[in-house]
Amino acid sequence: MRLLKNSLTLLTLAAVACSAYAKNKTGVLKETPIVYTQGAGLQPHKVVEFKQTQSQPLTLNIFYPDDYADGQKRPAIVLFFGGGWKGGSPTQLYPQADYFASRGMIAISARYRTMSRYKAEPYQCVEDGKSAVRYIRQHADELGINPDMLAAGGASAGGHVAAATATIKDYDCPEDDLSISAVPNALVLYNPVYDNGPNGYGHERVGDYYKKISPIDNLDGTQPPTIVFMGENDKHTPPATVRLYEQRMRDNGNVCESILYPGQKHGFFNLHKSKDPEYFIKTMTAADQFLTKHSYLKGEPTVQVWFDEQAARGTTME
Repeated sequence: MRLLKNSLTLLTLAAVACSAYAKNKTGVLKETPIVYTQGAGLQPHKVVEFKQTQSQPLTLNIFYPDDYADGQKRPAIVLFFGGGWKGGSPTQLYPQADYFASRGMIAISARYRTMSRYKAEPYQCVEDGKSAVRYIRQHADELGINPDMLAAGGASAGGHVAAATATIKDYDCPEDDLSISAVPNALVLYNPVYDNGPNGYGHERVGDYYKKISPIDNLDGTQPPTIVFMGENDKHTPPATVRLYEQRMRDNGNVCESILYPGQKHGFFNLHKSKDPEYFIKTMTAADQFLTKHSYLKGEPTVQVWFDEQAARGTTME
């Protein structure tokens, strides 16, 4: 069973009261109760506010490995959910986060501002992604993270946000400590939005500033190792764009691996109770192998074992 930092156990047969932590405006950690119930779905072990907004704060929803102990510094990954910059929830990528944590990383599913909840524009989504990476590095000691082994990932618009942290020079939050890099050390991208140009996704929203926010227009040879999962029938990012992005990365001397899955549409990788888990297992296995190759993980992938354990527990996947 997964051990929390305070040694309480997650996902017992009965409800267990555990602790989550969030920073208030003064920077002091406050403790609030969260109840974990068997079969109620995956839940983070720790919740930290990393940025204040005029409405709801933005949070990092953190999953720790079973064998994590205070004082350790583990490799980590921060994930950004999809939703066209309009909506979505960090819970979308809780399965990915929980699996990565089961393999020894600290995994974080981050909330960023969206149109529906925060009236945010796409450039503000990018700003929040950069703020999240900087916050994690700035607070690496208290979070138990190695700041030089911090990957980022995301799905769809969240894949755009993750890719933007490694490519876009603009849209830094003026309240951030800009001496801390917002560029992750690796990228794991699930059907990301690469191109915001006239023929790309979301051009009507980004308009004249598309070249400042479009990852494919900002590859300069400084990008970290990247793996990309894409369905060949994706309506937002066609295979030609995926191949062009990879070619430009490689021409610049950067590492980029793109895996295209025949017949698959946008969102094919999601784990949902009504869907066959085949492509969740395939993409997570490939992500595991990529992260192992780059020293974030050790050993062989255990995705099928993880999935079978969740199914046996009755964990719901919404």
